[in-house]
Amino acid sequence: MISWKNSIVIHAPTDRVFAYVDDPMNLVEWLPGMVEVADVIGSGAGQQQTWTYKMAGLFLHGQATVVEHVPGKCAVHQTIGMIHSTFAYGVESHEEGTTLTLEVEYSVPIPVLGKLAEHIAARRNAREFELALINVKETLEGSVGQSPEVAGLDG
Repeated sequence: MISWKNSIVIHAPTDRVFAYVDDPMNLVEWLPGMVEVADVIGSGAGQQQTWTYKMAGLFLHGQATVVEHVPGKCAVHQTIGMIHSTFAYGVESHEEGTTLTLEVEYSVPIPVLGKLAEHIAARRNAREFELALINVKETLEGSVGQSPEVAGLDG
């Protein structure tokens, strides 16, 4: 299992940040590699959707279910399919706006990618998760040219 966690400060209200990342249809805008989200059923805990994610040039498909949801605070998604993962995000008030934390645990589909490609895919995914935080920041601040400050955690 590969783990990654990091946070970024976004100069926007907490409710706006949460609403943006909590809408599964926005995933293709801010999460690099996410090609498609479809068949969204429900909202909050129990919400389900199908997804297509591109990793190492391969299109991987699966389903996600929201297993924990605290409106305006945090959510945890579990995915099944070609990638098994736990994808969590949370927001907290910060003196400059909102701290968005993204945490991902996943297993690379070794039969699909091969053991040698696992390390390369993990490094690439870490860069894409960093970019995901930056994408949310730039979208919600409306300032593509700013240099984002990504605060490292246990990642």
